[in-house]
Amino acid sequence: MSLQTSRLTKEEYRKQKDLDAARKAGTAPAEVDEEGNEINPHTPQFMLKAPWYVDTGKVSLKHQKAPEKRKGTKFGAEDNFWYARGQRAGPAATKYRKGACENCGALTHKTRDCVERPRKKGAKWTGKNIKADEIIQNPDLDWDEKRDRWNGYDPAEHDKVIEEYEKIEEARRAAKATELDKQGPTTAHEAKKIAGLSDDEDDDDEKYADQADMPGQHVNTKTRTTIRNLRIREDTAKYLLNLDIESAYYDPKTRSMRDNPLKGKEGKEDSPFEGDNFVRYTGDAPDMAKVQMFAWQAADRGNDVHLQANPTQVAILHKDYESKKDKVRDTTQKSILEKYGGEEHLNAPPKELMLAQTENYVEYSRTGRVIKGQERSKVKSKYDEDVFVNNHTTVWGSYWSEGKWGYGCCRSFVHNSYCTGTAGIEAQKASEKYSRGITSS
Repeated sequence: MSLQTSRLTKEEYRKQKDLDAARKAGTAPAEVDEEGNEINPHTPQFMLKAPWYVDTGKVSLKHQKAPEKRKGTKFGAEDNFWYARGQRAGPAATKYRKGACENCGALTHKTRDCVERPRKKGAKWTGKNIKADEIIQNPDLDWDEKRDRWNGYDPAEHDKVIEEYEKIEEARRAAKATELDKQGPTTAHEAKKIAGLSDDEDDDDEKYADQADMPGQHVNTKTRTTIRNLRIREDTAKYLLNLDIESAYYDPKTRSMRDNPLKGKEGKEDSPFEGDNFVRYTGDAPDMAKVQMFAWQAADRGNDVHLQANPTQVAILHKDYESKKDKVRDTTQKSILEKYGGEEHLNAPPKELMLAQTENYVEYSRTGRVIKGQERSKVKSKYDEDVFVNNHTTVWGSYWSEGKWGYGCCRSFVHNSYCTGTAGIEAQKASEKYSRGITSS
């Protein structure tokens, strides 16, 4: 099928469709590309159509084949298998040539492209110190050759590095041999040790011991210690402490179980694990959280304190703040009691002990776990709730009709309007009947 079907007329398009059908049936010869190869008539259109950047306007499958790469290197042994980068050709000219660089005198570039240091008077006017022409080659590198970091590298250059290290090693051995001569006669083992030679296989074993570590541990041959970086295999996993599906949730991604999987064993010594949150609320963690909160509040008030920058200062300030806070609270309480009295009521036992009962309903299971307790208090909003204005008994938004919000007590759709009560409801119903064409008999 032709690639330009959108530009064909109706008659040409019909002929093209008939020709494609004949080619698929085998009654018409197959289409031939520019290289003389027959194209399968059953090839899909999206394979025949070439991208716009390689489209030649002719039907071909050449764009489906990988581009042919150059066999072998472009540069030979006389070029050192790489193009002459930064090299100059032959001796320099003795006098300035027309069309050459006005600064250095080379004929292979213009004055604006010269990379030599700008001279006070260029070679065009002085005729001195004319630079030789650069060797300009067209590398014509393909995509892989441009990004090959070792392209143009000569392996023979590494021989220089090896020779340099061999010279350093010979000098080191000569220095050790001189040190051995100064120390006097020694045993053969000590002489080999000073010279850096060893015939003991144990030395090689210690040398490669660090590379033979077992998974999960690191053996240090110098200190003869073993460092473990995994948990002990004998430890019971958190999710195996309580197999009840209703117990504490285990997060496999973070390997954390925040709640206590063994309810009823809190605080007991035989409890192996009490949840990850147990660490947050025990030890110095709560005190640290209080100090951090104090530092944030002090910084909001304009004080230059920071827990991480100066922890000692924050700790001292928090300690002074707590002591002063206790003193102020005691002083305030004492002054109120001295003025109004009633200290005897503060020393009274709690009502639960006096009346032996409480209004808080709590339901326990056989094991003593709390099944049902006092309901949580409702979350307060920053907006005013259950506030009725203009004699309304419901809030705005309690009534909805035909895409409008209103008051449920009077069915008024006007916000902040005065409540009309049942009269407003009757008027709203009469208005609906009138709009529908229903009249009361």
